Amino acid sequence: MAYTALYRKFRPLKFEDMVGQEHITKTIKNQIMSGRVGHAYLLNGGRGTGKTTTAKILARAINCLNPQNGEPCNECEICKAALSGSLTDIVEMDAASNNSVDDIRAIRDEVNFLPTLAKYRVYIIDEVHMLSTGAFNALLKTLEEPPAHVKFILATTEPQKLPATILSRCQRFDFKKISNEDIIKRLEYVCKESNIEATEEALKIIAILAEGAMRDALSILERCLQEGTEKIDGDFIKDLVGIPKLTFISEIIQAIIEYKIEDALKAVETIENEGKDLQNLLWELIKYTKDILVWKTTQKLEIYSEEELQKIQELSSKISKERLLQIIYELSELENEMKWSSQKTILFEVTIIKLCHQGNGVNSNSNGLEDIYTKLQQLEEKINSGNFKIANTSNSEKTDEKENKKAKTETKNVGKVAIEQVSNLNIKKLDFWPKIIDKLKEDRKMLLASNLLNTVATMVNDMTVGIVFQNGLTPFVKGIMEKPENVQELTRLVSIECGKEMKIKILDTSEAIALAKKQKEKRPEDEMANELDIPVNVID
Repeated sequence: MAYTALYRKFRPLKFEDMVGQEHITKTIKNQIMSGRVGHAYLLNGGRGTGKTTTAKILARAINCLNPQNGEPCNECEICKAALSGSLTDIVEMDAASNNSVDDIRAIRDEVNFLPTLAKYRVYIIDEVHMLSTGAFNALLKTLEEPPAHVKFILATTEPQKLPATILSRCQRFDFKKISNEDIIKRLEYVCKESNIEATEEALKIIAILAEGAMRDALSILERCLQEGTEKIDGDFIKDLVGIPKLTFISEIIQAIIEYKIEDALKAVETIENEGKDLQNLLWELIKYTKDILVWKTTQKLEIYSEEELQKIQELSSKISKERLLQIIYELSELENEMKWSSQKTILFEVTIIKLCHQGNGVNSNSNGLEDIYTKLQQLEEKINSGNFKIANTSNSEKTDEKENKKAKTETKNVGKVAIEQVSNLNIKKLDFWPKIIDKLKEDRKMLLASNLLNTVATMVNDMTVGIVFQNGLTPFVKGIMEKPENVQELTRLVSIECGKEMKIKILDTSEAIALAKKQKEKRPEDEMANELDIPVNVID
């Protein structure tokens, strides 16, 4: 007997067996029981979420001779013929390889013929977004008004590529990603039925790697079986797919947190010598850093053991949220750069060295940038005055140390005063600014949104919106705000809210104070506008 892949062997035969799509199966079953089956369906969703399975079950259910609560019986001659693939009234077509006008014209000619055995002739067109423009046009009329004995079921992963004329003629069902819990439950059932011994940790890792696709999860499980192991555990799966062990990931992140370049590079070298993929390593580093940030914020994590949580707790106590965000941001940028580079190892190691450097980024326990600016200013003053000498005595070192501490304290005090001045300003705030920040969160631009939480927006002039940082503007935050993609996104959202093309401007302390004073003053043109009772736009 020919070998059957796990995802085919355990393909659900009824709606009730499907995983994680109850919102769709319930609606379709109600339509079948009430006799209100539509003439055209569009099933949309990510890979491996059940689109083709739903189409097959639906095709059998509407033709079944003994349907039960909207489900096919899978025992009658129609169901058996459909399951074996011998029923000619259910036509499955792959639009990726049959996307021409002639293929659709053949369907258009066939629909006029009555089905041979079944009640309905059903056309299942998979990857329908691959059809050519001419093919879509040929399908339009038939899809809108097909004969009573014809049903169309279209499936796609990219509905945005379908013409609006096709979308408007179909009942659309959106398949969501399957949760890790549902995938684990299904994997447990498959393991039980197939006599596969797998640990709970292994099933969790498979579910995470599947990214919401049940078919991918079963494919990973099948790959594990082909290795001939007696028991599938977490370490075995990590070795199989090239994921480094958590201990190595933890060592690298700890070295970055503690600014230990040698320890970080040594751990990276060990992982490379084991033949692990750098992309997988990078993905694990980003995920682990994110989990430390989540733990530091919520004190909740699910997929780690007690020992691993203790390590995460230890690491989270040594680093600020701001620096964790910066590490995630830097590693994400590295991921984009590595896709196009032929020197992936060099890029990777350079970024690790950069993250381990104390002068890089935000550190809640130090003021590295302030120290550098203070020392440069002192050196410049000494050179200009000519009052400097090269000496290595203990007295000069103590004097310099005192001067540095004094300058550092003055810098901090100035910074605090500036923050208080800005936060106390009576600036005219724009009401839509919180809505823009919420929109950034919805679009998962969390780094940009989090840095805008303590800001207010105000009108600088008729064409410019200013952004004021009430808690001060650090060099790290300024770097994020000046990224071209962030500037472009903020400009777009502000322009939408204002109803015209606008510009944005980051206001420093002096500019914010000056603008607040200007807004407070009653200008002659404002008085004129009030007297005339007409709107007047003034461009500075």
